Amino acid sequence: MELLNHLWLGFSVALLPVNLLYALIGSLLGTLIGVLPGIGPVATIAMLLPTTYALQPVSALIMLAGIYYGAQYGGSTTSILLNMPGETSSAVTCLDGYQMARQGQAGAALEIAALGSFFAGTVATVIVATVAVPLSELALKFGPAEYFSLMVLGLIGATVLARGSLLKAIGMVVLGLLLGLVGVDINSGMERYAFGIPELADGFGIVSVAMGLFGFAEIITNLENVATRELLTRKVGGLWITKAQFKQAWPAVLRGTGLGSVLGLLPGGGAMLASFASYAVEKKIAKDPNRFGNGAIEGVAGPESANNAGAQSSFIPLLTLGIPENAVMALMVGAMTIHSIQPGPQVMTSNPGLFWGLIASMWVGNLMLVVLNLPLIGIWIKLLQVPYRILYPAILLFCAIGVFTISNASFDVMQTAAFGLLGIVFVKLEFEPAPLLLGFVLGPMMEENLRRAMLLSRGDPSVFVTRPISLTMLSMAAILLLLIAAPKFRKTREVAFQEK
Repeated sequence: MELLNHLWLGFSVALLPVNLLYALIGSLLGTLIGVLPGIGPVATIAMLLPTTYALQPVSALIMLAGIYYGAQYGGSTTSILLNMPGETSSAVTCLDGYQMARQGQAGAALEIAALGSFFAGTVATVIVATVAVPLSELALKFGPAEYFSLMVLGLIGATVLARGSLLKAIGMVVLGLLLGLVGVDINSGMERYAFGIPELADGFGIVSVAMGLFGFAEIITNLENVATRELLTRKVGGLWITKAQFKQAWPAVLRGTGLGSVLGLLPGGGAMLASFASYAVEKKIAKDPNRFGNGAIEGVAGPESANNAGAQSSFIPLLTLGIPENAVMALMVGAMTIHSIQPGPQVMTSNPGLFWGLIASMWVGNLMLVVLNLPLIGIWIKLLQVPYRILYPAILLFCAIGVFTISNASFDVMQTAAFGLLGIVFVKLEFEPAPLLLGFVLGPMMEENLRRAMLLSRGDPSVFVTRPISLTMLSMAAILLLLIAAPKFRKTREVAFQEK
């Protein structure tokens, strides 16, 4: 009964006309950037963070959440029609989705992707609503030591699951932690690493860091992409799948939903890890694995369900514990901070309308996406024909304007440009920037909780191992470190990411 009351409150907030409008805007923008290869939800949310200053907190978070899970829908369109994933989590959909399109089954592939995503999104929303209260009650028992240990576990988990070299991922986390130290020390009031530059007294802004590393860097590096693309522009017909296709697809949808809902909770996991894991499972249990890569509908249904479930279940650690588990959730923390909201379990009690309104909006947004996506296929095809050389410079200009409007300071634009150049260097050297952003966001919180824990224990570091919850999380972090040290695990991980 209590859950129903919470959901009633949530839908009363989510169904307000202004919030419906921003859910629609977020869903459409998410689909758009999912359709357009090379932008992605991280870059888009980073670009739109400045616009949230003028919005109500709940409207801003509803819009940004819609962008994230909407990108999972849109990414399947280019994977199926273009053989080019618009979003990383949809990369595996290319293997069978594009082959279905070449066989004249593009409509069926698009429909099962949309329906599977909607079902998975609905289930994931129910899971988020169900576990939110007990996890928040558990989080209220957390002290500084537990929060510090949880953040250590999150950063180590994100490092293990990051793409590319482990050494590079560790280096990026450390760099993010160091960047988070810039600014005034809240305890002593002294400036740290500001080098006498007044604008750095408050540290680097998350908008500048995120938009530079993800927005500017993605746009500029994608201008180098001159690959020819075979776009299936003929009319997409046959949107209704056959009974035989439905019989093949629905078990994959169920498995993908369950797998995505679990893997979405892992630090650094989310949608991408869920989609690839789902494809591997479907191929493993298939009676005829040779069908995969040649137009198997399970190869579309499973991953597309998994990536949407993973995208939405990744909100659970953010909403209940206040800990971002991937780059998008780190930006959501930034959006909440912009509106002076401290992410964590206290949001449920201090601002229940925002908490439950955001959860309810996920179902509303998923319904909008499944209703709008299929009729808009023709528009998305037209957009895919727009030359990149026209599209990306225009986005770059609007990004610069958005950064400037935050504080009307040209220094912010130069700061963003500097991080953009740094992001390009990272791309060239194959450094994944997501761990850096996680380290940058979690760094100040880790330092604050470390200091609080040490003050409360009067300088006794054993507080981190004498408290059961803290000890459990540090033990899990130690196990992950042992896995990293194991040569067999490293080799398996590198092979897996090379396949991706």
